[in-house]
Amino acid sequence: METSDSAAPGSTAALAARLFAQKTEAELLYLAQNAARYPPAVGAAAVAELNRRGLLPDTARPLPPPPAPVEETWGQLTAQLLRGLFLPSRRFLATPLLLDLCVLVFGLMVFSGVSASEPTAQQLVHWGSNVSGLTLHGQPWRLLTYQFVHAGLSHLLLNMFSLWLLGLLAEDRVGPLRLALVYLASGVGGGLASLWWHHGQGINSVGASGSIFGLYGLLLALLISRKLVLDKSDRRAMLGLVLYLVLSNLISGITGNIDNAAHLGGLATGLLIAGPLALLGLKGGGTPPVSAASAEQPTEPSEAPPPPH
Repeated sequence: METSDSAAPGSTAALAARLFAQKTEAELLYLAQNAARYPPAVGAAAVAELNRRGLLPDTARPLPPPPAPVEETWGQLTAQLLRGLFLPSRRFLATPLLLDLCVLVFGLMVFSGVSASEPTAQQLVHWGSNVSGLTLHGQPWRLLTYQFVHAGLSHLLLNMFSLWLLGLLAEDRVGPLRLALVYLASGVGGGLASLWWHHGQGINSVGASGSIFGLYGLLLALLISRKLVLDKSDRRAMLGLVLYLVLSNLISGITGNIDNAAHLGGLATGLLIAGPLALLGLKGGGTPPVSAASAEQPTEPSEAPPPPH
């Protein structure tokens, strides 16, 4: 078995190895990085000496493939949505609680035997509707309770969808306490406007629509007062969208069993009274609104509750 000349003690490779063993690390790194400027043996010897000194990193191992993303099922996505809707969090507190209260009242109504689609006027009166002959005659608490009573499942779902969207947008800017106060105050304002407008024939009104229109008013107040940070074109577009939604809901309430007086009263309260008061002390910043729908149930003459004695 023959021995290679490069391994012999007196070979050129051995002499180069001894020579490069005496060089500094900076010289070796320079020679290795600029090997193209020198004969191939110079670069190879510099690399070999750096490797002997342990100054060259080990060959990088390939990174393991990233884990495959976990695909969420529709059931998981629905559960996350419901948790966001009904479970209060640090960011959103008032909106989920208001939603929960409306759903709870409707569930108790149905559990007690009230129809989920067509409750009677007397049943609504029993659960706290806003009634001309009762609210201003010893039962003013109805101005609060009627906001959480709904005339059927479709009425509830429409109002809860609007409350969810508008409530989240407004609460993110004004906070939970101010949002709850504007909501309740607008409901009271809408209820009083409804009683005043229908004082001749009477009214038996239920639903969160007056309160929801108050949230429209609050968002308009936010836009007009420049509490929402938007450029001029976006602000105009947002104002146009909110006004369009308000007008479309009012126009749709001209016909049918809908009380536009409560809508206008809630809107005026949110825009002119509760909304501006809620904005006191706020700095600029925030986000925009979406949609609303509602329904009211006037008193049926045959089922109108008798006035209190």
